[in-house]
Amino acid sequence: MTSYIAEHTIIELAGMIRSGIITSNDLVDESLGLISDNDDLHAFISVFEQESRSAAEAQMMLMASGYDLGPLQGIPIAVKDNIDCDYGKTTYGSSIFREYQADKNAIVVSRLKKAGAIIVGKTNLHEFAWGGTTDNPHYGTAKNPWNQERIPAGSSGGSGIAVAKRMVCSALGTDTGGSIRLPSAMDGVCGIRPTLGGISTEGIFPVAWSMDTVGPMCSNAQDVELMFSIMSGAKYDPCNPVDLSRMRIGIIEDYSLQGLQPGVRQAFETMLDLIRERGAQIVNVLLPGVDEVVDAQLVVDAVEPSAVHYKLIQEKNTEYGSDVLARLRAGCDLTGVEYVQAQRFRLRFRQEVERLFDQVDMLLTPTLPFTAPPMKTTEIKITEDLTVSTLSGNMKYTAIPSMSGTPAMSIPIGFDEDMMPIGMQIIVPAYHEERAFAFAKTYQKLTDFHKQYPL
Repeated sequence: MTSYIAEHTIIELAGMIRSGIITSNDLVDESLGLISDNDDLHAFISVFEQESRSAAEAQMMLMASGYDLGPLQGIPIAVKDNIDCDYGKTTYGSSIFREYQADKNAIVVSRLKKAGAIIVGKTNLHEFAWGGTTDNPHYGTAKNPWNQERIPAGSSGGSGIAVAKRMVCSALGTDTGGSIRLPSAMDGVCGIRPTLGGISTEGIFPVAWSMDTVGPMCSNAQDVELMFSIMSGAKYDPCNPVDLSRMRIGIIEDYSLQGLQPGVRQAFETMLDLIRERGAQIVNVLLPGVDEVVDAQLVVDAVEPSAVHYKLIQEKNTEYGSDVLARLRAGCDLTGVEYVQAQRFRLRFRQEVERLFDQVDMLLTPTLPFTAPPMKTTEIKITEDLTVSTLSGNMKYTAIPSMSGTPAMSIPIGFDEDMMPIGMQIIVPAYHEERAFAFAKTYQKLTDFHKQYPL
């Protein structure tokens, strides 16, 4: 049976709806059917079956009367459940807010609905978005769709699963320390963490307020670009593919290619060979502070969530999952001096990253050093001589944009020997997301990794 969502981009589907080849009902029916068929993956906390069918019917009536609702008319999407919607529950992935009803939409949700998007449900996440596995004790352990014995990453794991299985055309995630990019890499999809402050986070429950962002996850870079423009409130002006022979691509010397699982290293080196063959100039660069950036992020990313939850963990501590409660209590034990030192480091590090963009157009790294690990794994064997913590290993590369405030996009670049997806991180200067989109779209014209999905 034809899968419209799997076989077409958002722009193609919107054109098919306008030309009458398919209807918004067709897409919503397909989306809801796939969500139901994949219930065992625990990608969703709530599904808005009645509301989304009603929205599709209303859109069809408006189209018949000559109304065009926008570039996302009839397109089914999902929203991570720490982002407010004015219908259904917004649980933040917690038991504490199980019955919470937001009184208005988050700004990004309002913009997407205004553009015609149909929200079919809210996706599962690590409780309060404070964790990297989406092992949620309240709404189910989310499973990687390529291998259900492995994690889908987090905290936007449900969104990654929903896009990977083509249940929806796009899903929103939030990213503080890597929560869009990590599931994008482990689930084999595309996702962007935008410039810090570039897209409004109003109506989103905070994790670490000085690092929080929100962004789209899609199967391909073109759709990410479209979703990003709508979420940021900008006019959609698609980038053209780039001439790789005019590009200076930065690789962080003794860091970008070190400490990687063999499959990840091979995929990354194959990607470099491909773009080098087409004329890209690969430049080894030095980034002072890169060896300390994870330690600094761990401080900021511990203290700020603990401040957000300080009152709740006094009053509702028995309602938290054990892992999240332990992290929040640990954050309370860090000192003000440690927090200020981490923030001072962050300022200097951001300046170092900004200087790099005088030398290169972008930085490329693997999104993380390994593919999706088995559930409950706390350490990962990288090579015969190297074992790393999953927590710090997750952040090895994602911490660079998280701490510098620069945008970063993860796209698929291959698979390991177990057919688990491998992601590449594209880091560009602040407010220059178009460079990432242009490069990613060019790469995806040369490869088809983004077209592969778990059946």
